[in-house]
Amino acid sequence: MQFNYELKDSYTEVKGSGRLNMMAAPKLREVVAEVVAPGSNRVVVNLEETMFIDSSGLGALIGCPKAARQAGGDLRISGVQPQVRMVLELTNMGWVLTPYPTAEAAFGHD
Repeated sequence: MQFNYELKDSYTEVKGSGRLNMMAAPKLREVVAEVVAPGSNRVVVNLEETMFIDSSGLGALIGCPKAARQAGGDLRISGVQPQVRMVLELTNMGWVLTPYPTAEAAFGHD
């Protein structure tokens, strides 16, 4: 799974496609750290092209907000597909990472 990011007006959008698993989880952490390091502390991880997530991917998603929050911001998720939503619900992690329908909506109400 490859990740790329794009600076928007009030946040940075991180996108990936494929499977967020033990192979991709370290890369997600790396990209989020790369985004936050220069000061982009409002991050949206867009999961609209992520069709599968395992426990390693979930761990990465849960751990990534820490970097943004330590920098005075937040990390949110958007575009959550059915399998990813099911994992969030089964693990009760939806309250930690509230899914937004789109990246724009994630920080649109602040």
